[in-house]
Amino acid sequence: MKVLIISPHFPPQNAADMQRVRTSLPYFKEFGWDAEVVTVNESYSPLPTDHLLLQTVPDYIKVHKIKALNRKWTSKLGLGSLALRSLWFFYAQVNRLLKQTRFDLVYFSTTQFPVCVLGAYWKKRFGIPYVIDMQDPWHSEYYQDKPKEQRPPKYWFSYRLNKMLEPIALKHADGLIAVSANYIYNLKTRYPEIKAIPADTITFGAFAPDLAIALKHEHSFEPLLSKNHINIVYVGRGGYDMHKAIRPVLEVFKQLLLQNEDLYGKLKFYFIGTSYAPAGQGKPTILPLAQELGVQQSVVEVTNRISYFHTLATLQQAHALFIAGSDDPDYTASKIYPYLLSKKPLLAVFNEKSSAVGIIKQSAPKASVYTIPANDAATQAGIGALLSAWAQGSFDPVETTPEFEKYSAKQLTLKQVELFAEVLKSKQQVKPI
Repeated sequence: MKVLIISPHFPPQNAADMQRVRTSLPYFKEFGWDAEVVTVNESYSPLPTDHLLLQTVPDYIKVHKIKALNRKWTSKLGLGSLALRSLWFFYAQVNRLLKQTRFDLVYFSTTQFPVCVLGAYWKKRFGIPYVIDMQDPWHSEYYQDKPKEQRPPKYWFSYRLNKMLEPIALKHADGLIAVSANYIYNLKTRYPEIKAIPADTITFGAFAPDLAIALKHEHSFEPLLSKNHINIVYVGRGGYDMHKAIRPVLEVFKQLLLQNEDLYGKLKFYFIGTSYAPAGQGKPTILPLAQELGVQQSVVEVTNRISYFHTLATLQQAHALFIAGSDDPDYTASKIYPYLLSKKPLLAVFNEKSSAVGIIKQSAPKASVYTIPANDAATQAGIGALLSAWAQGSFDPVETTPEFEKYSAKQLTLKQVELFAEVLKSKQQVKPI
């Protein structure tokens, strides 16, 4: 079987939405699938590059790199999206490939969702089924009732564009993969046309080889943590939607500081890589909360994103780790796997309906997991006890259970290809025009 993967971001681009593809590629062949990838040449993306990512891509994988419109010019028209800048080039390149080579399936794995509309065209023209990987919501009402300052840049345009494009791609899809079961439920409810298509909830996978690469190159990364403090580290996007998870921790920390500043002043919280904006242009979203609570002297926010392996090395250098989740119940954090693989002491706060809660509890019973709203006395006491232990130098490593194996990249790649096979079994070929 042969799958053509559409992934606008790909190594060496340092983008979260290519991680599923990157960590699945070493296993596709083992499960009977040959994979080729179509991506955008990294020179057309504003994202930083991390060439260490290429070490995990098998040499036999054929990668087709395409062009995109120059962001320097399209941004003047308000179009900085990589998906929109590369749409024509994906259309042309994949047309050539589908004319020359027989593929059984097209697989869109990206959050650059507008490219997915091409799936309906290729299905009609070439009779090839396609699967969409919903790593995030595409069209969403989440920000509709949020104040302007909490909405993403260019929200007015993106909201309307997504509302127009999503049905074009989804109504004709032959299979769905999503990191949240609610994503699938919502889409099948919204589009009755796809109610019966194969679908599965598949999170990102834990990929242990990455840790060895990070430790091998640790000396080449800029140190970000204090040598004079006990460092509690979070690496990942920020945002006002995470305040409900972060606030209770900082509120408890504030009370501890008032009780014993000498002891708890040793703790320093780091929030690193919180903005998707180009380096130097990110706006802090966590530090304002710390300032509101009066604990800004113990909180460091670095808006610039760091490379993936720099992230892994920094997690290893931390004394303890903190994962904050969104107040959106559908949010699941793919970043939990590197945290668990690091085996560092861990505090996590998520919406109670997030799939991350169950995954962490099953895989790492020693992790401290709390859910929002987290304003009850028991939660506050638990967080306070944990911060007290850390301040006194007591760190209980997180050991993963055998249950964690089912979240490995290999096992989750198997789930992907099982869904591919189900799609091929149930598909109804459309005659090429």
